[in-house]
Parts: sequence; C-alpha cells; structure tokens
Amino acid sequence: MSHDDVRILRDLAARYMEICNTDVQDERRDLWRRHNSLEPTRPLIYTRAFAWSEMPESHCLCEDPFFRGCENHFRHALFWDALGDDSIFEPWVTVRAACLTPPEGVWGLPVRWIHSDDPRGARRMDPPIRDPEDARRMIEPHHVIDEEETQRNVRKLRDAIGDIITINVDRAPAYRTWNGDISTLLAQLRGLDTVMMDMVERPDWLHELLAFMRDGILRTHEEAEQAGDWTLSAHENQAMPYAEELEDPAPNGPGVARDQLWHFCASQELTLVGPDMFDEFMLQYQIPIIERFGLSAYGCCEDLTLKIDVLRKIPNLRRIAVAPAADVAKCAERIGRDYVVSYRPSPSDMVGWGFDPDRVRRILRKDLQACRDCHVDITLKDVETVQGDPTRVRRWVEIAREVLDGLE
Repeated sequence: MSHDDVRILRDLAARYMEICNTDVQDERRDLWRRHNSLEPTRPLIYTRAFAWSEMPESHCLCEDPFFRGCENHFRHALFWDALGDDSIFEPWVTVRAACLTPPEGVWGLPVRWIHSDDPRGARRMDPPIRDPEDARRMIEPHHVIDEEETQRNVRKLRDAIGDIITINVDRAPAYRTWNGDISTLLAQLRGLDTVMMDMVERPDWLHELLAFMRDGILRTHEEAEQAGDWTLSAHENQAMPYAEELEDPAPNGPGVARDQLWHFCASQELTLVGPDMFDEFMLQYQIPIIERFGLSAYGCCEDLTLKIDVLRKIPNLRRIAVAPAADVAKCAERIGRDYVVSYRPSPSDMVGWGFDPDRVRRILRKDLQACRDCHVDITLKDVETVQGDPTRVRRWVEIAREVLDGLE
C-alpha cells in the first residue's frame, strides 16, 4: 500500500476521532433518543446532503480506490461537522461486507439506463421485464457473504488506521433500503408507468410479482438473522437512529434480532397512486418486512399527505417523512403527536438557486408553525447544488436555528 495514502488516511482518521470524542456527541445522542421516543425536545436539525461534489474539501488525494473511498468518507464527515447541525458522528468507520448477489442484478435481471449527455443530467430506465413472462427469469435471493473479500478489505483498513479508529464490519443483507423496499426495484425492473398500468390491466400478475419480491427479501433477512449478521450497526431511519426503546448503534457487536433495530422503508415510485391502491399494491407487501423490526421510519421524497391514515397500519411506525411536495399543515394535523414528523423543506427553496435568507425564514416559519404541536425535526436532503458556495448550508443551519428559537 502507498505510504502517502496511509499518511493521508491516518491524518483524517485522527481529526475525525477528535470530533467523535467531543461532549456534544453524547448531548445529541440524548436529544435524539428522547425525540424519537416522542418525548418533548427542541426540534432537531439534520443535514443529510449539501452538494458535496461542489465543495473544495471533496477533492481526494489517495491513489488506491478503496482508500480513496475511505478518504472521501472522512473528508465528508469533517465538512459535515462544520455545518453545526445536530448530526452524530460515531467513533468508528464501516467496511461493508461483500454480499454476493446475482451478477446481472440483485433480482437476476439487468436494469439498463439511458444516460443524458450532461454528466449531472437525468437518466431513464430501460426495464428488462417487458412482457409478464420475463419475470420468470428472476432469481430467488439469498444472503451470502464473500468472506475472503470482506476480510481482505477489513485487514487492509485495519493495517492502515486500525490503531486510531475502530473498523466496523456491516454484514447485514444486501436486500434493504433501496434494494429492500420493493418499490424502487419494481419500477426499475418493469418501468414506472407500466407498473401503474399493471395495477389496472393485470392486477393478479402484479400481486404474484410483489409476493415473490416480498418473500425473497424476507428470506435474506431471516438468513442474515440466523447467521448473526444483523448487528447494532445496521440501524437505519434516514436520521439519527436512536430511541429509548432500542439499544444504541454500536460497532462489531454480536448478532441481534431484527426487533432490536430501526428499519427504513419508502415508496417514492407510487407517489401518484392513491391511498387504496398504494395499500393494495405496495404497503401490504412491505408491512411483513417492516413489522419484524423494532421501530420503523417511512417515506423519502414522496408526498404522503393522503396516505398517513393508511401508514397507521404499520405496527411499529415511529417516523413519517413530510417531503417538499407534501402539504405540511395537513400532514401535521393527521400525524399529530402519534409519530415524529420528519419535515423536509425543498432544497431548492432552502439552499439552491438564488439563495434568499428572508425567503428561507418565511417558508420555515410557516411550515414549522403548522408543526408546533408535533414532534418535529428538520432534514435538509437531496441538495444537488449550492452554486459552488461552501458557506451556504452552514448559513442555512444558522437561519433554521434562528427561526426555531423565535418559535419557542
């Protein structure tokens, strides 16, 4: 391994550990535990994205691709910490286990993409299930780890920085988050508009496909649990995964049951599908997966305004996303104090084109006033650009705190 690469990583790891060891991390852990357990706290701020590629600090120097990924992780975290939000920085770095999936794609079929000429432009799917019969080529998934490759990566990082920071190994199955919500890969495999037509034209076939995907995901989750590969580092809730009811995130612990973990799920692709069809063709297949976990968070960028009553069917639901397209006041009224409102203002309005602090204040005051009787936190996510301004998100955090202080 390159001595220069190791020197760079060691310096960054040491700087990162200084952040992890500050007292504010425990203060934030306590706040998130209470907040996610529906106890009164101040609204918390979480900056999930900040156009990292536009920041000068994102420039990496390591030559080795594996080390370069680790370098990017540390540089990203150091910049994130400087924003001053309520994010928690854990005293470990994670190596993802090498999970083996079918080579053509996690369901055995290749999803091809037609790219834009613009490197940051949109792309569209070229789905492989063009005829219903094509679904017969899908492969039943299993939880399998390439132990040799996993240990090779772990040893490599341990040799470089293992005396500075704990090297955590995430052995959870590949079929989770976007590989495990059914919705994401269903749309990629079949085509978004085609899926919606299937709900009307061939509902029985679609139900069979959804059941196949549900059962496959459940199988990998159960196999991982039997193998002891779910651990406390596998919490996921699109925020800080702390709660009084669950054990805190931790590195390299023994295997745990899924009911000791947070789970995240969404169905962005069914945004335009009404509540009843959403329930019939998605949620009833997601719930058997979700309900095996301790607590769950639902929603990403989709408008859930009209689906909150349906989401109440999820027995362990704790957090609901209120996305930019949602009606914040109606969501707040329907959620009340039964769940955490994960309020997600439009990144374009907040830090995108034509940054206007006064406009940011007006939007936040209006929406947060509507959530005044809720357990609410603010997530800034999906930021594609800050027009190259490295100070913009930090300024946004300051404005958000100013608005929140004014509402108390």
